[in-house]
Amino acid sequence: MTDNDLAIYLDSCRGRVEAALDRLLPSPHVAPQRLHAAMRYASLGSGKRVRPMLVYAGGQAFGVAPEQLDAAACAVELIHAYSLVHDDLPAMDNDELRRGQPTCHKAYDEATAILAGDALQSQAFQILAQAGELPPRTRLSMIDTLAVASGSHGMAGGQALDLEATGQDIDLPQLENLHIHKTGALIRAAVRLGTLAATDAPEEQVEKLDHYAKCIGLAFQVHDDILDVLGETAVIGKTQGKDAANGKPTYPSLLGLDEAREKADVLVADALASLAGMGDEVAPLRALARYIVERSH
Repeated sequence: MTDNDLAIYLDSCRGRVEAALDRLLPSPHVAPQRLHAAMRYASLGSGKRVRPMLVYAGGQAFGVAPEQLDAAACAVELIHAYSLVHDDLPAMDNDELRRGQPTCHKAYDEATAILAGDALQSQAFQILAQAGELPPRTRLSMIDTLAVASGSHGMAGGQALDLEATGQDIDLPQLENLHIHKTGALIRAAVRLGTLAATDAPEEQVEKLDHYAKCIGLAFQVHDDILDVLGETAVIGKTQGKDAANGKPTYPSLLGLDEAREKADVLVADALASLAGMGDEVAPLRALARYIVERSH
């Protein structure tokens, strides 16, 4: 898959999930209007949509049609959106900007942002439960997968570990465990949701895709930490990123910038190796692995 092919694929996935989210999210003209407006503000019109792309690519690896994957793509993106709304709150990261725009609690208010996050999480599971194009057993497996990835053994647990680690000295295995949960769990779930839509997918290949997803989930976070450093350096001349300056452990702070880059490259190579022997059906997954460590934001 060439760079141009990937760009077309990414645009197609973004357009598809954006249209589906617009259709599935409550109208801002329906009461409670302010809450519904905040939900849409937090979910629509921006973002890389990496997780939905991985849902589509994971399903495509086994010949699943995109329309069979829309519900799962929307569900995982809404869980991601809710997590960002809550992460930005004053009690968590206390951020005022998200993707160049005021964060949800700044655009609306703190109470509305909390409720918007709560409602987005519920909406994700409602979308899966009502996905009539999928068999009931598949819907149940998807709900279970996303719930585990989102909860105390996944993303929320990783956020708790991150809060505990702030200001503390932790080693590399502890940092990896933190991000396997905080960032990696939802990325891993995205690929898994795609494969679940393929009811006859060979288990050996499903396991290979799961290993791929585990590797790129970590690579995504390593590269985010690198971009945090480079962004701060480029903008205000600092030699460490915002997260490290706020006492959060990061890969560059533990390894140094060059070794962190090497770590991301090794993880991507491991991810690609897990796809060895598979054909053009996994071309988007191969391209997305490279995209994750080559993106500039």
